[in-house]
Amino acid sequence: MKLPSRDIMARQADEKTAPRVKLPRREVERPLRQVAKRLLMAIGVLFVTILIVYADRGGYHDNADESLDFLDAAYYATVTLSTTGYGDIVPYSDSARLANILLVTPLRVLFLIILVGTTLEVLTERTREEFRLHRWRATLRDHTVIVGFGTKGRSAIQTLCATGLRKDHIVIVDPSSKVIEAANADGFVGVIGDATRSDVLLRAEVQKARQIVIATQRDDTAVLVTLTARQLNKGAKIVAAVREEENAPLLRQSGADAVITSASAAGRLLGLSVLSPSAGTVMEDLIQQGSGLDLVERPVTKAEAGKSVRETKDLVVSVLRGHRLLGYDDPAASPLQLTDRVITIVRAAPVTPLTTPDQD
Repeated sequence: MKLPSRDIMARQADEKTAPRVKLPRREVERPLRQVAKRLLMAIGVLFVTILIVYADRGGYHDNADESLDFLDAAYYATVTLSTTGYGDIVPYSDSARLANILLVTPLRVLFLIILVGTTLEVLTERTREEFRLHRWRATLRDHTVIVGFGTKGRSAIQTLCATGLRKDHIVIVDPSSKVIEAANADGFVGVIGDATRSDVLLRAEVQKARQIVIATQRDDTAVLVTLTARQLNKGAKIVAAVREEENAPLLRQSGADAVITSASAAGRLLGLSVLSPSAGTVMEDLIQQGSGLDLVERPVTKAEAGKSVRETKDLVVSVLRGHRLLGYDDPAASPLQLTDRVITIVRAAPVTPLTTPDQD
């Protein structure tokens, strides 16, 4: 099987874009509103300065006519706040000089901060993002990495979130910046880049991940991603999806713990729907998260310990005992033990759909 170094989605992305981490954006005001607010603040500072100067106009000397009116106070405040300072109007009384030290000078500094606020905001925003990124890397542990935010990836995330997994414990890797922007809009951290490269997976902190879901569009890409991920993290649980069943053994040999064959699963569902439309509807209901019925794995409760599989409150499909998966009709499955886990069919709880990007 040919193993190209790029996924089909990566070819559509900008190859010049360096791999980078994108944290979910925080809500900010619109630019026009920010500019208008700064202008109002600057005008307010100027007006306050004019009032201060005019209130103590007797303590100022004007070289032109030796008297200070409101226009002269506005002129002095303007040239003072802008640090121009022509020197034609100067404070000469002690009270005027003290007011300049204690009031006018802080207002001048505030006025300059407002004028250069855009530049300062860019610098502080960049510093803040670097701090958030550093804190995110330092605190991230036992998270889930999703490679590919297409249809399969989004469905996997919906299922994980429905079981209680927090969004800040999910990192999405995708070569398309538009796809990562859609993931950020849903509140997920995204890494832009080709997941077959180890440096991209390291940006997603895959070496500290507990679970890795590989949902790429090509089987050969899934094999390369699995090999790279397993090399970086020996203990993580890796689940991968493939289109063709013949490629499933390659993924298992590459280090995948579980392989889901999407094409054959869809084919079986089609065949079952032809033979029994009702049975096909039930199977589709189980597959779709958040509607009708769901498959759930949970521990055995104290009240269920020692009872038969059929005596539980939920419909038990299988029993997980250690590393053995026992069917509900297996005599060894009953009685249930407190250390067992059961796979049951329960009524599904509705989930919130994720944002769908422009490209799958």
